[in-house]
Amino acid sequence: MVFNWLKKYMPRGIYARGALILLVPVVVIQLVVIVAFSQRYFEDITRQLSRGVVAEIGLYVETVEGIPADQVPVALQHLDTRLDFKTSVGSDTAVQDRRRWYDFSSRVIASELRSRIDGVEGVDVASDTRIVRTSILTDGGRLTIELPRSRASASNPHQLMVWTAFTGLVMTLIAFIFLRNQLRPIRQLARVAESFGRGESKPYRPAGAAEVRAAGAAFLNMRSRIERQIEQRTLMLSGVSHDLRTPLTRIRLGLSMLDVPEEDAEEIAAMQADLDEMEQLINTFLDFARSEAMETPEQVDLVELVLSAKERAERAGGEVKLGAMPEAPVMLNLRPAALSRALDNLMSNARRYGTTAQLSLTEFDRAVVISVEDNGPGIAPDVRERALQPFVRLDTARNQNRGSSGVGLGLAIAHDVARRHGGTLRLGESEDLGGLKADIVLARQA
Repeated sequence: MVFNWLKKYMPRGIYARGALILLVPVVVIQLVVIVAFSQRYFEDITRQLSRGVVAEIGLYVETVEGIPADQVPVALQHLDTRLDFKTSVGSDTAVQDRRRWYDFSSRVIASELRSRIDGVEGVDVASDTRIVRTSILTDGGRLTIELPRSRASASNPHQLMVWTAFTGLVMTLIAFIFLRNQLRPIRQLARVAESFGRGESKPYRPAGAAEVRAAGAAFLNMRSRIERQIEQRTLMLSGVSHDLRTPLTRIRLGLSMLDVPEEDAEEIAAMQADLDEMEQLINTFLDFARSEAMETPEQVDLVELVLSAKERAERAGGEVKLGAMPEAPVMLNLRPAALSRALDNLMSNARRYGTTAQLSLTEFDRAVVISVEDNGPGIAPDVRERALQPFVRLDTARNQNRGSSGVGLGLAIAHDVARRHGGTLRLGESEDLGGLKADIVLARQA
């Protein structure tokens, strides 16, 4: 349960997680050294030095209380010269307790003076960090003493902290540089794999640690096998198409040259219609095969591509409306022939099952959406996922009496093209026309 709660606040990127793994031990070690070791170490030194100062201050107190008042100034001056103190007797103002919040050794100094010397009124270590001032009530009057801070505590106790923090920072920066160099091949592999998912075959050379090199070599082998498989499949289907078109052409030619009586003309026309449908099926199969082929991506203006699809649909017949369109060009790196084929399939479905179609283009920060809508019967929400599968015809959802029903590859081709561009195909209900709404979502490359 604790780990599940922590996952919400953990960084997502591998670089951030690596930095966290690196920083946490460094910070913890520094805190342990500074707090657990340094504080105790300097407190012990300060306590030992303060006890020596207590003995010297005790000598001052005995001098003030044990000799006549007229001899006190001379005796104090003699002691000040030998001990490097500054003292005075008879001051009207007592020294107040003053110390800075971060000066932990000053607490030890004040504690030692108060616990071992009677009559201490206050200890001031904040007015001047290099001097300790205190006042003591004695039988001979108020004794005010100023002594060097170095006599009562370790000098420059912060130096260890500064050097520890500085060294930790320098080593952390060096570790960050090495960490970035180790993570760069992983990021490069991720970018190349993502590009290959969009159909782009970018050059890649394995680099980095042995495990990363092994993963890169495995990716290159996988990419080569997939490309060979796609190429072989495309060549096989192209060959089958060529072999099928030859007898179809002979049959069509033979039917056109037959001299048949008028009563058999309807049968000949039906046979020619069957040949047309067979040829359409072959072309559909080829479109589906070509959708998996590797076409070279290029920079394309989606606005012009959508307008061209509208013109082609209008030439094929039917009413086509133009929805929301950006005013400025929308440039995207994609395969124009494959995307045009996907739009043509969606527009063909819209004309087949409806009387009016609508094309629109919406631009977002991380994606671009091309929408094709119609006023047909639409597709029920519970079968929309099935409709995207190849060779699936939804007889109960779409009206099969409106022209040729096809073989169920139109939506599958559009879906496959969208996925190869790093996006997807979404099916919904058109708010404007009331029929089916097909959205081709294309991801923007970072």
